Amino acid sequence: MRSLIFILATNLLLAQALKPSVPATPSAPAPIRFEDIAAKAGLHFITQNSPTPNKNQIETMVAGVALLDYDGDGYLDIYLVNGAAIPALKKVSPAYWNRLFHNNHDGTFTDVTEKAGVAGAGYGMGVAVGDYDNDGRPDLFVANVTGNQLFHNNGDGTFTDVTEKAGLSGAKMEGKKMWSTAAGWFDYNNDGLLDLFVVNYCKWEVDKDPYCSLKSGVRAYCHPKQYAPLHNTLYRNNGDGTFTDVSQETGIAAHLGKGMSVSFADYDHDGFLDAFVANDTTPNFLFHNLGGKKFEEVAVTAGVAYAADGAALSGMGSDFRDVNNDGRPDIWHTAVEHETFPLYVDHGGGDFVDATSASGLRSTLDMSGWGNGIYDFDNDGWKDLFVARANVMDNISELIPTRHYPEPNSIFRNLGNGKFADVSATAGPDFQLEAPHRGVAIGDIDNDGHIDMVVSVLGGQVKLLHNITESSNHWILLKLVGTKSNRMGIGAQIHITTEDGRSQWNEVTTSVGYASSSDSRVHFGLGANGSIKDMEIRWPSGIKQTLHDVSVDRVMTVEEPRK
Repeated sequence: MRSLIFILATNLLLAQALKPSVPATPSAPAPIRFEDIAAKAGLHFITQNSPTPNKNQIETMVAGVALLDYDGDGYLDIYLVNGAAIPALKKVSPAYWNRLFHNNHDGTFTDVTEKAGVAGAGYGMGVAVGDYDNDGRPDLFVANVTGNQLFHNNGDGTFTDVTEKAGLSGAKMEGKKMWSTAAGWFDYNNDGLLDLFVVNYCKWEVDKDPYCSLKSGVRAYCHPKQYAPLHNTLYRNNGDGTFTDVSQETGIAAHLGKGMSVSFADYDHDGFLDAFVANDTTPNFLFHNLGGKKFEEVAVTAGVAYAADGAALSGMGSDFRDVNNDGRPDIWHTAVEHETFPLYVDHGGGDFVDATSASGLRSTLDMSGWGNGIYDFDNDGWKDLFVARANVMDNISELIPTRHYPEPNSIFRNLGNGKFADVSATAGPDFQLEAPHRGVAIGDIDNDGHIDMVVSVLGGQVKLLHNITESSNHWILLKLVGTKSNRMGIGAQIHITTEDGRSQWNEVTTSVGYASSSDSRVHFGLGANGSIKDMEIRWPSGIKQTLHDVSVDRVMTVEEPRK
């Protein structure tokens, strides 16, 4: 009997040993969280739009933000664009100055605007960062309602306004300078020099807006349909500090719209950067680069001109990069309430599919968004989505009591299965605060591997959203230095393979979101991977560079091979 019991017990233990193990239920990822540290960081700035009873259209649209390391100390500094007095459209007092804040490396910033000479002039909108003369120092282009400005970085903490010499004060239509909302630097012809794409909005004159009302006796900002469209402007870099307007000869000027943002990617992998323009109430543009000489507008055939129902959207900010780790750049842009923020997934062969509903972003139907970006905020290896939100109408609640002018920002976590989850509610108390948010610049402010954001607030204090997500996930931040390519490496494409065999793609750009310019360094979240097995960089020059067994959790500088 005792032997039988022993045999049965042995068989039971053997059966348990051979039974397939049930994997433990994975713990929920830590919440993506942010803390607004602008006040304690000394980042004091209020976006001045000079609101008037006449409801000038420009009043509701300022302003952009830029992140750049202007002094080369390895830390991101902050540039904030500002409006001006109305109807003068001039910065009649320091309250209207654009502002440059130097990063002190200790969590604080110092206002160096006056010393740097970048206060600007006129009514500002957007900003673009790029090293146009390849001297290793980032320069600033400011897109204005009035004359645009180019500030050359002198390398000694100061900038010089070289607008007139460069020929970049602004293109005209019918004898009047076009209202520019945004701009972006890219090398469209791969000659190693950054060219400039300027986004123009609509025909407008101060205090001459039509009278538009929400209801009887309540004036409001007019619908964009009340204004005539403009074409965008492309400037070719001549390499001698001057630029040539090539909008006509390249085909850019043939298309009229109401541009709000531009973002770049090489979606067909032919080695030349293409440009996506989000338009406000007119069809979007996708300018396909034909070998660095001309552009073909293909948004309709590519499937990115309209919403899924065929309607033109109120396009605002945009980002153009791979969200599903398949090696093809996707497009995500913001719009206003009742329209959703569409996600166009690149299926290859020049075709994009509207995946807004399938990806779980249908909830954006009740939101109005401005600046945005596609970044991995929790370093899990999947890029998430951020949007700076607010209604366009400052008096919308007078018509619809349930609607509010200020809105909280939103963040959508990438679940890695083609879907996103709105995790805004757990992003921290500072993240829940409503405000009339506008532009956002995105990057790693303190070099800790977590992506932070600077968000402008119309008529209010700027926000510095410091990423305080608790995570042990690994990361890498890449600063690319071009030799044959442009010095900033803008347009370079990076493909990494991690220890677990997974792949990710990203690229160098500063043109992200609405009227803003983000960190030019390329960020990858790596999850549990303690190193990168392989890293391949395709430079704009066509040179391919491969690195192996790359250590992580650091800021890494990679120079283009000199060959």
